[in-house]
Amino acid sequence: MKDYVASWEALRRTDPEIAEAMVDELRRERTMLRLIASENYASPAVLAALASTMTNKYAEGYPGRRYYGGCEFVDVAESLAIERTKELFGADHANVQPHAGASANLAVYGAFLDPKRTDEKVLGLVLAHGGHLTHGSPVNVSGKWFNFVGYEVDKDTEVIDMDRVRDLAREHRPRIILAGFTAYPRAIDFAAFRQVADEVGALFMVDASHFIGLVAGGAYPSPVPYADVVTFTTHKTLRGPRGAIILCRAEHAKAIDRAVFPMMQGGPLENVIAAKAVALKEAMAPEFRDYAERTVRTARALAAALAEEGLRPVSGGTDSHLALVDLQPIGMTGADAERLCEGVDVALNKNAIPFDPLPPTTSSGIRVGTPAVATLGMDEPEMREIALAIAGVLRAPEDESARARARGRVRDLTERFPAYPDEG
Repeated sequence: MKDYVASWEALRRTDPEIAEAMVDELRRERTMLRLIASENYASPAVLAALASTMTNKYAEGYPGRRYYGGCEFVDVAESLAIERTKELFGADHANVQPHAGASANLAVYGAFLDPKRTDEKVLGLVLAHGGHLTHGSPVNVSGKWFNFVGYEVDKDTEVIDMDRVRDLAREHRPRIILAGFTAYPRAIDFAAFRQVADEVGALFMVDASHFIGLVAGGAYPSPVPYADVVTFTTHKTLRGPRGAIILCRAEHAKAIDRAVFPMMQGGPLENVIAAKAVALKEAMAPEFRDYAERTVRTARALAAALAEEGLRPVSGGTDSHLALVDLQPIGMTGADAERLCEGVDVALNKNAIPFDPLPPTTSSGIRVGTPAVATLGMDEPEMREIALAIAGVLRAPEDESARARARGRVRDLTERFPAYPDEG
């Protein structure tokens, strides 16, 4: 049978400009060190599912309850994705249809909040202290439609102060208490959040997008035993396709399913759901646990190595896959650091640090993450090499010899640990 999952030759004939852009992207991924904490490498099997004929099928509704005929085979894929999610994370219920983390979060808000009621509040970590845009930022639909109250990290320790969270919860009596991060390096005390939620009668929601793959591999605490609802993206530490999943307790299953469809979305992307199922199966393998443990181990090693080079890790280190690094000790902005590192083939991102004196577009920090390099097999010795490359160009931004040394280190690493190596 002809493999109708993708045809590279057909693409090259039909649209050589797009084909060229794809080749260039593959070349970039093979030659750059990818330290962006929210990026990873999906496996060839995941990519194959994405490029399958399941993209052709409309399937509004849920397995066994569709509004279109001919869904028997996409039902198989979606049911596998659901059952694998529940098994992997020990969840009562899973909805695998959300197209993105943002739409998953909005579905949860829509399931439990009325935007017309100003007394229904959400307590969440503010964006400037490591939260996410969809956790109530005033420029995002979450902040425009719903009433958020923000909590921050402690100024001295740079970690979440649960006493302050409790005080805010008692003061505002939120409908939802939200934990989760995009730039917070420490483990979250889910039990403590659950206790606060119970005390004020709130639902406890966790946005686990960044660390869910570490949870799957046993390298980070699981929020599932404590939370009413858990949302997560599938393309970060989980190494799947771009998309999202919602877990919840059984009593919330109907509300969540109705919020995803028909409230938020119409037809689900069944090729993406098939790819989610593949990624979930991969996450059940023993090799995935090794990867998750290596991800945390390398993040800690990279943070420590950068600290030795005079770059200060926020909160003193990390418990996860990412480190937030304060550049004020060397007098550099995050924007300049991002540009300088890109010039030596290191991809990372500028990032605000807690109580940052600079605007987000400039920022005083950078965020570095190790999921992608851990996927390639790099470990603690390589983190020392990466730290030397980064620190070398940041401490001597005008020194061409420093840039040349950094490029040499990067080239050596990418050649020893290739992304998508050619077969044969």
